[in-house]
Amino acid sequence: MSAEEYEFEEIPGLPGSLPDGEKLLWQGSPQWWALARRSLYVVPVSSYFLLIAAWQGVSIWQAGMGAQPLLHGIGRLLLLGGLAVGLLCLLAFASARATVYSLTNRRIVIRHGVALPIGLNLPLPQIEAVAMSRHRDGTAELALALPNAKRVGYIVNWPHVRAWHYSRPQPTLRAIRDGEQVARLLTQALASAGGAPGAVPAGEPASRVAPTSLHVPATTQAA
Repeated sequence: MSAEEYEFEEIPGLPGSLPDGEKLLWQGSPQWWALARRSLYVVPVSSYFLLIAAWQGVSIWQAGMGAQPLLHGIGRLLLLGGLAVGLLCLLAFASARATVYSLTNRRIVIRHGVALPIGLNLPLPQIEAVAMSRHRDGTAELALALPNAKRVGYIVNWPHVRAWHYSRPQPTLRAIRDGEQVARLLTQALASAGGAPGAVPAGEPASRVAPTSLHVPATTQAA
């Protein structure tokens, strides 16, 4: 497992040509709006500014300060909120454009980074378990559990890590479409490479899914 810079890519998302015997099974990128909602929390941030603007408006109205201060106070907060949400959406869009997830029959490669592209090279035999979460917007996450000795940096690889798992960060394919198809490909690749048994619902042991099973159960979460 390694992290490396991607200065030149013969194959988009990969640091070089694939060695003999290695083949590319799938490539994809996050959906930027799903990434913005679940990683950058644009909906809670929007709600926060709307509530503050409403509270400000009620306070000004009750104080009898007139329409002009009311519009000025609400407008200023809405402008600040719009700028904050806009910056978060721009960051999510740029992050999604700069990210490429690659699955081969030997490894998973996560290339990300807007200003400085870097990558995670994760050999399949080092993956202990895979947890899948599906969402109502049609996207999914695949979190990869690694041994304690193969830690990755949480901050360096954010947002492509599982949320709230700080002590043992789990590299994660975030906001991908066709999650079940990717999970099946990963399940087959892991079985062939002698890695984890397959993709399982978050929080459940990988041993619940047989190595040769193509059925990928998963938790369903709100978008």
